Amino acid sequence: MKEKETFISMKGLIIGTIIFFLFYYSAYFQLIPVIIFDLNLEKLTGSQQVMLSAFSNIVLLIILFLIFRKDIIEEWKKFKNNLLENIDIGVKYWLIGLGVMMVSNIIITFALNLGQAANEQAVQQMISYLPWLMLINAGLIAPCTEEIVFRKGFKKAFPNKWLFISLSALVFGALHVVTSMTSPLDLLYIIPYGALGAAFACIYQKTGTIFSSIAMHMFHNTILILLSILI
Repeated sequence: MKEKETFISMKGLIIGTIIFFLFYYSAYFQLIPVIIFDLNLEKLTGSQQVMLSAFSNIVLLIILFLIFRKDIIEEWKKFKNNLLENIDIGVKYWLIGLGVMMVSNIIITFALNLGQAANEQAVQQMISYLPWLMLINAGLIAPCTEEIVFRKGFKKAFPNKWLFISLSALVFGALHVVTSMTSPLDLLYIIPYGALGAAFACIYQKTGTIFSSIAMHMFHNTILILLSILI
């Protein structure tokens, strides 16, 4: 008799919820250097904002590593032992996600006469302040925290393949839009961001190691930031 598939793991849901809220409220970690150095929140420069963002991401990454330390170490070994296969799978799914992202972005931007996503505008502004720190922060650190939260955390909570991929993509896309949206139409940008999130979720589902999706997420972000810096 076939064992009934588990759609939701209560233990995983609790852990996933905790790390999601840690991610969502991670900006409060910025208060640590603000208090230590007696910074005026109303007079922060753009460079200081980038440095505070990098600080909060580093603190969050350390906490996430401590929570998932055993899994992360095991999955790193799995990633190294099947490196070429994991990268091959990662590239294939990333290209599919990138294709959907680009097509949907073109339709939203030009056919519907919407401008650049507000989240993208905010990132571009931060890149202009401290480009190379943003390369490290958004290109290397953020992919690690986001993949652990939206892929590993969601996989723990939702063992079912399609439920995991769908929810991971939807929430990942929504969090890149709702926190900086200026119009209800901005919700359409959940589609391109969600497509990329679905690709990363498929990579993790297929390879069984979070480092496969982290690698592709890093590659994606780093390329975009380098293009913004150099062009």
